[in-house]
Amino acid sequence: MRKDGRSAAQLRPIRMIPGYSSFSDGSVLIETGETRVLCTVNFENSVPPWLRYSRANHGWLTAEYSMLPGATQERTKRERGHLGGRTQEIQRLIGRALRGILDLNKFPDATFVVDCDVLQADGGTRTASITGGFVALNLAINKLLREGRLKHNPIREAVAAVSVGIKDGAVLVDLNYGEDSTVDLDMNIVMTQSGKLLEIQGTAEKSSFTKEQVLEIVTAAEDSLKGTFDLQKTAADGQEVEG
Repeated sequence: MRKDGRSAAQLRPIRMIPGYSSFSDGSVLIETGETRVLCTVNFENSVPPWLRYSRANHGWLTAEYSMLPGATQERTKRERGHLGGRTQEIQRLIGRALRGILDLNKFPDATFVVDCDVLQADGGTRTASITGGFVALNLAINKLLREGRLKHNPIREAVAAVSVGIKDGAVLVDLNYGEDSTVDLDMNIVMTQSGKLLEIQGTAEKSSFTKEQVLEIVTAAEDSLKGTFDLQKTAADGQEVEG
């Protein structure tokens, strides 16, 4: 048993509140344990300049990530003018994950902008952003289809993410901050509902790891995310959900 009473393979409680923001095309507040992230999505009838002047005839998705000053125990300064390396890394990860399940050809000359704002951080903010970001994106697309602003649904399948670590030989899923800062190995797994991997992001904190351990981590992530995909589907239908 872990300090919060969970088993090694048990996720923290998840809660999703769809439609949390009234003025975005899609939004959800996702809570994973003590971590809370507001994910919003807006649709723009334009693409980045580099894409506009290329020969590609497809749309785009971009993501931005930020952490409120009071999201952590000690106040974090706002990033003004220049984004830190960690912030850039995380928002690129979110963007890659969500683009990976879209058919960009189905919304040419348009962009989905995904904003993930961390209200409270206790580990797993990037994985919560991906999981919640997909729900907000799904809600936005459903709205756009109803309004006729989008002709085709570009979503191929669902995507979610979870952190997995190894401590003293034990595989632990969904690390909180206390665990994340002490594990021997920490990985973020981004996976589609069909079990395909979009990203494995990992670091050996104290020692190297084996191929067998990577497979063990991926398997643990796949098993733990099965219930998350069910929660996402319910939230994408506009219903508040807990699990």
